[in-house]
Amino acid sequence: MKIKIDKYLMKVNPALRGVLVFDVLMTLALMIGYITIPWWIIQKGNAQDLAIYGVVTAIATFLFQPLMAPLCERYAKRKQLVQGTVALAFSCLLFCLIATADRYELWLVTTAGLVAVLANAFIDGASVTITPELMPAAQLPDALQLRKRASSLGRLLGPIVGGGLLAVAGTIVTLWVYLGLVIIALFSVSQIPSSINTHVYRDKNGIQLWWFEFRAGMKAKWTVPLERGWTLVNFLVWIFIGPAFVLFIPLKIHSLGLSAAWLGACEASISIGMLLGSFNLSSLLVDRFGRYRVRVFAAVSEGLILAFVGLSHEPWALIVAFILAGFANTLMVLVGATHRALAIPKEFRLRISSVNKMSSQVASAIGPALAGIALLHWQLPTVYTAFSLIAAVLACCFVFIPRSKEFFELNHEQVNDWYQKEYPSGFARKNN
Repeated sequence: MKIKIDKYLMKVNPALRGVLVFDVLMTLALMIGYITIPWWIIQKGNAQDLAIYGVVTAIATFLFQPLMAPLCERYAKRKQLVQGTVALAFSCLLFCLIATADRYELWLVTTAGLVAVLANAFIDGASVTITPELMPAAQLPDALQLRKRASSLGRLLGPIVGGGLLAVAGTIVTLWVYLGLVIIALFSVSQIPSSINTHVYRDKNGIQLWWFEFRAGMKAKWTVPLERGWTLVNFLVWIFIGPAFVLFIPLKIHSLGLSAAWLGACEASISIGMLLGSFNLSSLLVDRFGRYRVRVFAAVSEGLILAFVGLSHEPWALIVAFILAGFANTLMVLVGATHRALAIPKEFRLRISSVNKMSSQVASAIGPALAGIALLHWQLPTVYTAFSLIAAVLACCFVFIPRSKEFFELNHEQVNDWYQKEYPSGFARKNN
């Protein structure tokens, strides 16, 4: 039945098909860069360099993301994706030139990373809101699953290709391949119709428009206790779980004396787990135990699994643990994401998504900074394990969020526009 639905969505909606192709190619390229750049920084610099790079790019994302968000409601999605991909290609070119010239300087690498952050903010702004506009509410969960599978496929192939290239051909060749894939992804954007647009606020522009949207998103989020608590828990968890997924993995591989191929294998293992989580196994678990229990269990187990990674010294044990961590992550996201997307009124999805991204990026800046400080005083296994256990404990706080259990017991029809139905005052439109 699920296969029939997938084929139906692909057949009747070529725009969705174009988005899926772009997802695979772009995620494949980004994952190659994702493992190559940190490995390059560690090889040429040290753990502090990597922490500084992570903090600076996270702060930049926090600043760029809200400034880019208003453009999503003013310009065509395809145009945004094209322009963002062009900017990303320029960033890739900078990385390639720096590596080819053997001129590693942290400020040069960080500058190229900042261009990539700006490009990805532009791309994400269009990508995150395009699916609800393409699909009716009844088909949205299946469409989101398809997109999750597409990105999971790219996330699976990226570390395998990137790790293999790093081990065999080195950093320079891998970065040029990264650039080539971004250019190919640029061509795939033409599959997406140029007519996909959202409402234009012609009386607002620039910072005024951003401030208007930001206030609307914050008001809506603050009015809904469930959304407010959900954001707070995610913020606290991501401060500690983010470095466990991003910063600590290349450091762990390097500390064990393993090659870049093992870094690719570990990242690919996370992708395998994520891919498994996007298929019917997650639905079976939800049917058996309920969305609420699965959501809480997945969030807590993710931290516990990564705590094991921090203590482990066996390469193959890391592979198994990362598969489980990836599965838990996707299970947690899918169980919550569909309900959350449907509950938010269509015209507020971008606003609330923008606030969510700001929250996660602040956490992404705090996390590496704390990790860098911790690594100056304690060994990596201690820091890795402590961060992961703290994340698991904080994930338990989800049970204290008001009406969370009630919310997850609703079906997809009942949850549609639930926020506005239950808390209408937070979603009143004002032209100010």
